[in-house]
Amino acid sequence: SIFHIIELDLAELPGIGVDQLLELQGAAVYKNPANYDIFSGRNLPSFVKDYLISTHIAPDGSFKRAELARFLDAHIPSDNSAIRARLRRGETLTLLTRFVVSTSLAQNKTSFQIPDMGIKASDTLIPDYLIEEYPDDLIDGEKWGIMKIVYIQPQEREAGHVEMVKFKPFRPMQKLDINYIRQCRAQFTLEEWVDVLISAMEYTPSAFKNMTQKLEFLTRLLPFIEPRLNLIELAPKGTGKSYVFGNLSKFVWLVSGGKVSRAKLVYDKSTKAPGIMRFYDMVAFDEIQTITFSDNTEMQSFLKNYLEFGKATIDNYEFMSECGLMLLGNILLSENNEPLSYKYFSALPEVFRESALLDRFHGMIEGWLLPRVNVDMALHDWTLNVEFFSEVLHQMRTESVYSHIVDEAIEVPNGADMRHTKAVKKVATAYMKLLFPHVTSIEQLDWDDFNALCLQPAIRRRDIVRQQCSNIDAEASFSKPMPAYTIKQH
Repeated sequence: SIFHIIELDLAELPGIGVDQLLELQGAAVYKNPANYDIFSGRNLPSFVKDYLISTHIAPDGSFKRAELARFLDAHIPSDNSAIRARLRRGETLTLLTRFVVSTSLAQNKTSFQIPDMGIKASDTLIPDYLIEEYPDDLIDGEKWGIMKIVYIQPQEREAGHVEMVKFKPFRPMQKLDINYIRQCRAQFTLEEWVDVLISAMEYTPSAFKNMTQKLEFLTRLLPFIEPRLNLIELAPKGTGKSYVFGNLSKFVWLVSGGKVSRAKLVYDKSTKAPGIMRFYDMVAFDEIQTITFSDNTEMQSFLKNYLEFGKATIDNYEFMSECGLMLLGNILLSENNEPLSYKYFSALPEVFRESALLDRFHGMIEGWLLPRVNVDMALHDWTLNVEFFSEVLHQMRTESVYSHIVDEAIEVPNGADMRHTKAVKKVATAYMKLLFPHVTSIEQLDWDDFNALCLQPAIRRRDIVRQQCSNIDAEASFSKPMPAYTIKQH
């Protein structure tokens, strides 16, 4: 077990006692870039690396490098091409790996594939006793877990196959107390908490020029923490978009260019199986300019319904999910670091350049306000374990108290547009969860902070979408200014 958890510099982060933080076992890790060189040759996300580093820290704080190296060789081999040969020779392998579960009704079986190791679904089997033991984990979709697999030799009438004989889902931080997170947050100032969040994203807070840059950067976390929040970010290359959405959480699926089908994303009519949006907190389309859909009309129709209601009908199947959608694209800037064109959404592919679809996105991140990532921005300090941090964000999604506070706090003017109102409240709620998780009642609310850091940013981000829709479509509803949302009298 890990007990060397956090050694924070109390001069920089006053008010947090080490003894108190030690209650969150595994909650933090020391980010020493030199230690992470041990993962060279293994393409692992940060939440896996942090977990492995944390579990190989000795009581005196030293890094058990040789022990971790042996673990990696045994359970995350760099030579994936040898896996099948080792199985065929009769070895039983225990792997910590990414894998994909698929269920075949026609064959009455559940299979798995490990793409990184060349193990195909057609050659595998997950026995019923494991599915009964882990019914919520061994369902269709991409997973991370620890599995023991063996090769079952071919019998007289049956082909050989790889069988999963033991399994444990990779969610080491699943049991955490959100109330304790709230208590910890209450002991930080806002500025300190913002730096904690940035360091949890594996960046050095001092590398950002000011609070404006920091808050713009943290806005990337909003769809991690609020269900069905849909955002667009346009930014120059090299600002860390891909890294944030591809490494911070196993609950996020990053699509990096190429062709995307409705079957993979939403629902496969042939197998009657839901797609990746059914099983993830968020799907992020990276390099959006290079993404194409198998059928643009079909995808537009689906997205309009889904982004509006959280559900859509495909044939006789009603698809429902709480998955958010994130569009990540590049934008050309002038010498003054401003967009060359005032029509920002012209950078999006044609399928998204429709006002009726874009109007369903809640806000936009102005990525040109962020610094280009450089080596000095890599964190070299104590911070929250990424696996722990991602679990906090995931579990906060279902905390409904914050939306009630936002409803009570915001004064909506008569005749306000419904989509604007929903978007502003949803983004403000996400900011509340992220910046003020310790505020659980309207009586605790700092009205000035709420207005400056939740309501006004939500209005501004939604207004960008409104303005850009107006550039595409001169319809009167887009040309009208945003409703005058205010905080209620208190």
